[in-house]
Amino acid sequence: MALGAAPAPDSPPAGRAKPLYPVDLLLLGYLSLVSAVALARTQWSSGGWWLVGAQTLFVLLLVLVTRPGLGAVGRTLREIYPLLLLVGLYGELDVLNGRGVATHDPLIQRWEMAVFGAQVSRDWWQSVPSRFWSTVFHGAYFSYYFIVAVPAFYLVWRDDFRAVRHFVLAVMLSFVACYVVFIFFPVAGPYYEFHRPAGWFTDNWPARLVYTTLASGSSFGAAFPSSHVAGSVAATLTAARWSRPLGMALVIPTTLLTIGVVYCQMHYGVDALAGLVVGGFGAWWVQHVLDPETGRPRGRGKLRRYGVTER
Repeated sequence: MALGAAPAPDSPPAGRAKPLYPVDLLLLGYLSLVSAVALARTQWSSGGWWLVGAQTLFVLLLVLVTRPGLGAVGRTLREIYPLLLLVGLYGELDVLNGRGVATHDPLIQRWEMAVFGAQVSRDWWQSVPSRFWSTVFHGAYFSYYFIVAVPAFYLVWRDDFRAVRHFVLAVMLSFVACYVVFIFFPVAGPYYEFHRPAGWFTDNWPARLVYTTLASGSSFGAAFPSSHVAGSVAATLTAARWSRPLGMALVIPTTLLTIGVVYCQMHYGVDALAGLVVGGFGAWWVQHVLDPETGRPRGRGKLRRYGVTER
């Protein structure tokens, strides 16, 4: 492990603040949007003003992580801090939407029928009942917390901060895209819309762990697209670019999670499909379009070959 390694060649001169990365600007834009929505919904969301205050603390955090003279720990936090904010960002959605928000589940259920010909999240576990698969899929559902975090720490341990920036941006881009949809197109999901699965189906320790977590930290209206699937897919695809063994190790839990969110009645089938699209797009965008360090489109440098001057 090389946390104490010398600064990267692109580090700013001593005494000068570090430049903002695209992920910083992404979060600044998203949190500005959250503040505006919170202010607009203060009449029926009692925590709106608290959310506005919380967003201002992010600016202070950004100042701290971009100041000069960061040590090894500070530099690591500067790279991975967006992932550490995910729990708080997800929790804000429950304050923004509340339990009285109008949801679009009837529309999503019509899409479900059009795509699958049935309400698969409600019917699948009943038509193919299995204690074994309930245990496996609930375990895979909980593995999401490791899928979106472990690769970043592994890449930090490998002292590959360029890879860390790619990974963090791809994952955060996928999550932020989902969260924006949650704010303006809330969907409760089958967990709230249908009768809960039978007792035998959730009588295993992974299921109990999942339901305990949901009881203490679930946000209403955050079903479509599945951010669990989107974040896991983006994490797996991006990790595979920088470490094929790591990416291959994540394929199985990500695949099981994608299936499990539907089988365990956490998400509609179309939620999972949309999550696959969002996560895949996030990974592709960072790999082929946007440079995570400069924020410039990747193709701009190639213009010089043809005598075109960048401005």
